[in-house]
Amino acid sequence: MSFLNFVSGVAQLSHSVVSRETGCILGGARLGSENSAVNWPQQHISAHLPGSTASTLCDVWWVDAPCRSGCDEGIAWRRAGDVLYGVIELDEADFSAAGCPAIQAASEEAYRRIFRLLDAQKLPALWRVWNYLAGINEETAGLERYRQFNIGRQDAFLACRQGTTGNVPAACAIGLSAGPLSIAFLAGAVPAVAVENPRQISAYHYPAEYGPRSPIFSRAALVYPPGQEILFISGTASIVGHQTVHPGDIAGQCSESLANILAVVSEANRLCRSARFMPDALIYRVYLRHAADYPVVRNILSPTLGDAGIVYVEADICRADLLVEIEAMAMHSLESGASAKHPAEPL
Repeated sequence: MSFLNFVSGVAQLSHSVVSRETGCILGGARLGSENSAVNWPQQHISAHLPGSTASTLCDVWWVDAPCRSGCDEGIAWRRAGDVLYGVIELDEADFSAAGCPAIQAASEEAYRRIFRLLDAQKLPALWRVWNYLAGINEETAGLERYRQFNIGRQDAFLACRQGTTGNVPAACAIGLSAGPLSIAFLAGAVPAVAVENPRQISAYHYPAEYGPRSPIFSRAALVYPPGQEILFISGTASIVGHQTVHPGDIAGQCSESLANILAVVSEANRLCRSARFMPDALIYRVYLRHAADYPVVRNILSPTLGDAGIVYVEADICRADLLVEIEAMAMHSLESGASAKHPAEPL
């Protein structure tokens, strides 16, 4: 298999252009107000994009090699060598008679299907997961929907004999105004190396005040496609220990989130096998609860991140008192430096 590649923040993307210039698309995401049919797995994130002149931006994973495609139990997937990207969307209305909150039932079913697919493909390592659900902070049946989602996710992990602590995937869980439960994931044959943040308690060890089941994700993960090392930093917010800090203060929360990103990068550099990861060379997605906070967040991030590729998305965060969340990634060859493309480098 040729190297796995990634390009972020492309405003105009056509299948013919990508196929001609880059070979085969493994999958990707379309962020913004528009959706379009493509013949690769694509997660649609329907949200406003503060700071962008484009109504839609695309992220794409691609390889210079043929991909195998499939659709199993509603999961659209593509595989190149020992790397697989998949997307599943489930309508909560289909789980209204489940005997538990619909988002809980949908979450459990989605993850059960994902693990069945990975088992069938003999790719046991779930590396990175992107979870999006409507009304993440709303309360139904006496419990916040994010906490219901966590119950379903953990039930699936346990039922499928997956570990729920330690070497778990990097992930985010983000709220949108409407839409199905949407989960995209990247998986492979080689286990990831989990990276935790010394400034924070691991999410899977959160106390019961955050819900009856803990979230299942690592603060970051180092993953290893053939000849490469990828750093995935999970959704990172203004949390120290397990507590939200700077409630109601977007500047304080952004600065604290950045401090957590820098701490995770430092820890990843202690564990990595390739060149050191530099904060201003990562690719970022920044979620803002309020689009009006964009100038403040941009001005705080710019001195440290410089010309790093950043896409801003208006979306809700997993805790109602959080105003901003930052995720990041970077790709290195195990022999040389970074190989991912920034938004300023269109296909």
